[in-house]
Order: sequence, then C-alpha cells, then structure tokens
Amino acid sequence: MGIHQSVIEPHWNYLLAIERDLDTLSRYVEFDRRNFKCFSIEIARVLLAAGAETDVVCKQICKTANPTSKANNIHDYRKEVTAAFPGITKFGVQVSRFGLNLRPWDEWRKPNGVPPWWTAYNKTKHERSSEYHRANLKNALNAVAGLFVAALHLYPLKARLGELVPSPQLLRPDADHFGGVTHGGFEFGFNYVLEGKSLKKRVRHK
Repeated sequence: MGIHQSVIEPHWNYLLAIERDLDTLSRYVEFDRRNFKCFSIEIARVLLAAGAETDVVCKQICKTANPTSKANNIHDYRKEVTAAFPGITKFGVQVSRFGLNLRPWDEWRKPNGVPPWWTAYNKTKHERSSEYHRANLKNALNAVAGLFVAALHLYPLKARLGELVPSPQLLRPDADHFGGVTHGGFEFGFNYVLEGKSLKKRVRHK
C-alpha cells in the first residue's frame, strides 16, 4: 500500500509549531497591554525559538533573491530583504482574539533600524544574566509575528495562492494584506497580499 506525500515547507511547519506554543502561553498570561512587561522562562523559550528561526528564514530569503548573498546579520537582512520586498515594513499582523495589531518589521523603515524584539532576542540569548527581563510578552508576540511575516516572504508564490496550509490559529494578516481564502482539499488557505495596497489596486485595474 503506497504512501503519497505532497511537498511540505519545513519553515512554515516550524512557524506553526512556535505559534502553537504561543497559543498555549495565552492560557496562563493574558495577551493584554498590562502584561506586556511580564517575563518568564516559557516566554523566553518562545522568544528564542522565534528569533533563531527568523535568522534562518531571513538568510534564506536573501539567498533566494540573490544566490551569492553573504548576509548574516540583521543589518544585511534589512538591506537585502527590503530591496526584494519593500512592503515588508508595512505588513501588519493581527491577533484578533486579543484585539492586538502588530507591525514587527516597522523599524526597518529607518536606515539603521533594528526591531526591538530582535535586540531582545539577542540580549536574552547572549546576556541572560542581566537582560532576562527583555524576554517579555511584548517582545515574544512581535518575534513570532516577525517570523510569520518572514515565512510568508520566503514562500511568496504559495502565500499569494493560499497554499500555505494549515493556516496559523492566532496570527492573521491585516486588511491591506488579506486577499481572500482558497479552498484546497480539506484546508482553507489565506491568500496573502505581500505588497499591500499597491498590488490590490493593480489587480483591480487589470
């Protein structure tokens, strides 16, 4: 009896695993602004996992855009990823169950901008004895949202076609980056608009 397996995207599956951990965390710490400074071992674990995977995914985006890329730090990633996807800085992520709206790559609009959650990830990783407080809820939420957005841009065609399934449970694109849903077999996939409003206008006028 044969087994047939379709192509899977390992970075998407890893994102979903981390997001599930974030969802579990919400049972113990309410995702509310009043809790944003709350830090713990479990929050640190989510932050470190999301940050490490974002590092890998950003490097892959750079390599896909330019096979000779040697990008290996956040400043290199900012230059090369924003050159390939200028709209990534405006990509909004909603955690609608808790009424939260995040824009994890907003700092990349600045010439030398570094997302605060990325700094927190590195500080927690390398200087935990003095910087442990940075492993807080706000940074963990933004780190997972940042990974979500990065993963979409690693698989841009599948993202646009609604083929990245299953969809996240907590994270949703904002209105400017939502392009409807696609029903594929037993799963509903979101159609993501990576370029935001500009692409939606071009599509309307075709």
